[in-house]
Amino acid sequence: MPVIWELDFYSRPVLDENDKKLWEVLICESPTDITTEPDSLFRYAKFCSNSEVNSVTLRESLEEAIAQAAKPPSRIRFFRRQMANMITKGCEDAGITAFASRRTLAINQWIEQRMQEVYPTYPTYQPGTNPSVAMADNAPQPLPDALIGQQWAFVNLEAIAFKEMPEWEIGFGEAFPLEMAGLAPDARVPGLIIFSPRAVPLAGWMSGLELAFLKFNTSPPQLVLETGADNAWILINLPTPALQAEAKAFEIAKQQANQVHFIAVQTDPESETFAGFWLLQELNLA
Repeated sequence: MPVIWELDFYSRPVLDENDKKLWEVLICESPTDITTEPDSLFRYAKFCSNSEVNSVTLRESLEEAIAQAAKPPSRIRFFRRQMANMITKGCEDAGITAFASRRTLAINQWIEQRMQEVYPTYPTYQPGTNPSVAMADNAPQPLPDALIGQQWAFVNLEAIAFKEMPEWEIGFGEAFPLEMAGLAPDARVPGLIIFSPRAVPLAGWMSGLELAFLKFNTSPPQLVLETGADNAWILINLPTPALQAEAKAFEIAKQQANQVHFIAVQTDPESETFAGFWLLQELNLA
């Protein structure tokens, strides 16, 4: 499995000697497997002044992080879109491709932990809310005709069942340890399975999209797959009350599972293998 990093470069609620906010580069390894030990994920943090906020500082930080890491990343995810140009340039100058993504569980948890436990310990700490990331509400696009599934089903799995995920035959996919999401072993994790004779091309196409989460839209009634920074795709139109009730139940189950859910792709309901399987969590991005 390739190593993927998550990155943030933004101001923090701590002032420097000139009463200006300190900025900080945060880098951490992205969990990609259900068996990942959260404490083993690589982390790097470095403060800088507001006069050092540029792609050169970011490139130098990345070079320092790469020198410290056991293995360099194949790519980098970032969620803060207002910093996209600088982050992309700094990463490219360091020889790494960066992607805007909402699949940034590890770094968002780390930022929240630092907001509560680290920054308040500084004498120049300035209490305040963590700035949110405004997300565009883009209209979801239809899937390419060749990739539309012929059947689908909402399902539920107990969290403990994912312990066996390393033994499942999966073509494309990604996961994370459920303890990072605070789920008990008996928690019910909802999911959607798509069945298609073109399961492998569909899963391959999805694997290049930086899958974020599934969402039930009520107007018009649709199940939507959110990807990348702000893209969305219509997976299923839901024209009948019965279908809408299923999707609403899925959304309620997702909320009860701390927004954790999954999407899977198989050739047919009798298949014992997955062309694709992704564990997802809808994040309230910081």
